Amino acid sequence: MEHVESADGTRIAFTRVGEGEPVLVVGGAFSTSDAGLPLAGALAALGLQGVAIDRRARAASGDTPPYAPAREAEDLAAMVEAVGGRAAVLGHSSGAVLALLAAGEGVPFSHLFLSEPPFHFGVDSAAPDLPARLQAAVDDGRPEDAVTLFQREAVGLPEPVVQQIRSSPMFAGLVPLAQSVVYDAVLAAELDTPTAAMTGTAVPTTILRGDPTFPFLVGAVERLAAAMPAAELVVVPESHDHGVDPEATARLIASRLQRA
Repeated sequence: MEHVESADGTRIAFTRVGEGEPVLVVGGAFSTSDAGLPLAGALAALGLQGVAIDRRARAASGDTPPYAPAREAEDLAAMVEAVGGRAAVLGHSSGAVLALLAAGEGVPFSHLFLSEPPFHFGVDSAAPDLPARLQAAVDDGRPEDAVTLFQREAVGLPEPVVQQIRSSPMFAGLVPLAQSVVYDAVLAAELDTPTAAMTGTAVPTTILRGDPTFPFLVGAVERLAAAMPAAELVVVPESHDHGVDPEATARLIASRLQRA
């Protein structure tokens, strides 16, 4: 694992797999670089360099409060510099929101691959005080409650599913990421709708969604595609229920980069 220092001094951890043109893999809520390694490996098998990232406040990366989405955009700028000054990026879920924000702020991506970004466009948005309530739970020493609150109100999971996850062995791995879901909630609140700078980016953009996936995400990617008429919207049938199929997604990324 390697580290790069972001503009505010935060150390961002990442793992490279393979050689060739770099592709940053930026995960969503509760994701660490481990979740991105299967895609990074699939990219490497196709002659690219997969770069799986721990976003700030996750796993091996550091954190420097106070948080702002612009700081995470700076993290991606530092990552691009670390891998040679230019890179493609695959952002999934809130990672796709972050990638598009960074592109709008001028981070030199060669191509944007935006997988199911959860832009609400003002429809069924989370309560505006959700980030504050999440932070209060973390500050009070209740990270478990922050995790379930995020799942309930930000993700929209039914209560039986929330409780099933809380009682499952996987829950222990989610609790250390509680601070990061506060940041995901802030990112979603501040970028409920993408800005003109984001939708107006000149970076070639491919918007991805799985089939089937959650109806909200189908609507979100269709609205984003309408706001970015130069972007390509692609359905990846191998990706299901807000997941990313590594091999199919890697093939799609490789094909778009080869024709660029």
